[in-house]
Amino acid sequence: MTSSVTVTSTDAAPDPGPRGSGRRGAAGVKALPPTVRFVASKLGGALASFSLVVVLGFLLFRMIPGDPVATMTRDRPTSPEQLAALRERLGLDKSIPEQFVDYVSGLLRFDLGTSYVYNRPVSEMIGERFWPTVLLVGTATVLAVALGLWLGVRAAWRRGSTFDRVNTGVALTLWSVPQFWLGLLLLIATQGLFPSRGMRSPVLPDDPVAQVLDVAHHLVLPCVTLLAVIYAQYMLVMRSSLLEEMGADYLTTARAKGLRDDLVRRRHAVPNALLPTVTLVFLQFGMVVSGTVTVETVFSWPGLGLLTYQALRGPDLPLLQGVFVVLAGSVLLMNLVAELLYRVLDPRVRES
Repeated sequence: MTSSVTVTSTDAAPDPGPRGSGRRGAAGVKALPPTVRFVASKLGGALASFSLVVVLGFLLFRMIPGDPVATMTRDRPTSPEQLAALRERLGLDKSIPEQFVDYVSGLLRFDLGTSYVYNRPVSEMIGERFWPTVLLVGTATVLAVALGLWLGVRAAWRRGSTFDRVNTGVALTLWSVPQFWLGLLLLIATQGLFPSRGMRSPVLPDDPVAQVLDVAHHLVLPCVTLLAVIYAQYMLVMRSSLLEEMGADYLTTARAKGLRDDLVRRRHAVPNALLPTVTLVFLQFGMVVSGTVTVETVFSWPGLGLLTYQALRGPDLPLLQGVFVVLAGSVLLMNLVAELLYRVLDPRVRES
């Protein structure tokens, strides 16, 4: 009888192993500081998005019409055996899944492959073109932020005035203008005043100051083209944010204390209205980098945008995929920075 009862109680007893480990695992995750959990979740989302970008980019460029081998051998007498040997050397004789495995394994080794057209490592070509794009985008972004914030603050503070209506109308118009079309208009309007092609003059003096001035001279038109389009976003967002703050009680209190209107705006209203604009700077920076294709093509600026256009003419698949990964990665990185920065700047997000 005793034996029977003992066996029954043993069978009915719960298994503490897996359940206990599950509780400990869940407790361990909850025990992590909120900031660590937030950063980990954002990093995981960015990695998942990047993985999806890699897959979609690989499949997208395989759908582009055109044969890289036919383009490379155009106007050259080539036998079928030579074409087959070239396809085999480039790996185009493999199936799509096999090409994808080779592509991903190369990415894991930080190897972006070799350009079909230029027969050079893609990472080396991207490295050469990366800094001209950073120079163009960085200069345009800094000037656009400064101009957009300055105009947005004054337009909001003078809401309904002629200054506000004119600046809002100009910003909305420029925001809707295609960048390549605006670039062509600037080329026509300033013909002879600024260089229209390239980043440097063919013949440069040995003086470093003269070389810097020459690059700055070539930078004017493409930078103004980007600036004219992207400053409008910062101006409109800053105006909208400041208008929302102008009716807040703390501004009424500041005025009641006898503070001048200029101090109320500069010390109280503007800092609180800056938060959406600061995060927008990082969100848009990645988009501006990926959107320089048309501007760099119009002005022959030797950056990643022009490199993308040249790769599309092939199509040079390794070069296209490499540039796409770098541009998409910059967008994802800037989005991640914006989300993390928003948590740092806004106490309400940290508390949630």
